[in-house]
Amino acid sequence: MAAPSAVTAVPAAGNAAALDHFAGRLAFETDVSDVAADLAAKAPGIIVVDSRNLESWEQGHVRGAVHLPTAEIAARAADVIPAGATVVTYCWGPGCNGATRAALEFAKLGYPVKEMIGGFEYWVREGFTTETSAGVSRRGIDPLTAPASGIACAC
Repeated sequence: MAAPSAVTAVPAAGNAAALDHFAGRLAFETDVSDVAADLAAKAPGIIVVDSRNLESWEQGHVRGAVHLPTAEIAARAADVIPAGATVVTYCWGPGCNGATRAALEFAKLGYPVKEMIGGFEYWVREGFTTETSAGVSRRGIDPLTAPASGIACAC
């Protein structure tokens, strides 16, 4: 006799609910590969915001990002972020909800906003360019997060 399925013990959602859920997630989130592609293509209207503190920013950040710590968003966003721009927030990584907090602050101000899932950690692990005051660098790709070839997985 087969053991009961841990996966189907709670049945999958119906199609309408699944469509709402997954489309909703994509409306709120983006990933590092998509952000890197948009930055490389100089896609208009996208502003990437690093919401970490100055020490973290100086340790390394996404090349082309704007530094705007969460605590400063309400006071400084209008001076730093063009009206109508889609803001993409990031913080350290999946174990940190700083990007979520920053996204909430931008939403309160009326900006269209998405959170970059994986944060700076996955940006680095997928081998994208980072920047510090010492210059630009790029680490090797972690094969657990991206194809070792460096060619996008096209997922």
